[in-house]
Amino acid sequence: MKALSEKEINEKLKEIEGWGYHEGALHTVFEFDDFKEAFSAMTRIAFEAERLQHHPEWSNVYNSLEIYLSTHDADGVTEKDFELAKIIDTLIA
Repeated sequence: MKALSEKEINEKLKEIEGWGYHEGALHTVFEFDDFKEAFSAMTRIAFEAERLQHHPEWSNVYNSLEIYLSTHDADGVTEKDFELAKIIDTLIA
């Protein structure tokens, strides 16, 4: 899978709301009512990430979930990252 150029990434970012390009990855932060809701969202995302064999870099502190998506094998952001970002948005909505 080929890494997208920064120009391609910025164009595709127009298709997904709440995501940006930061430190070589797609990036977003979600806030939930409490830890239980944040952890529940992470669990739903984990099942989809495993299905795609594409795993996020993320961190969770109480009700906040920060996610970075990049494709390490391609050394950058690929279509696969955008696919997972869209799935995450659907799961969180």
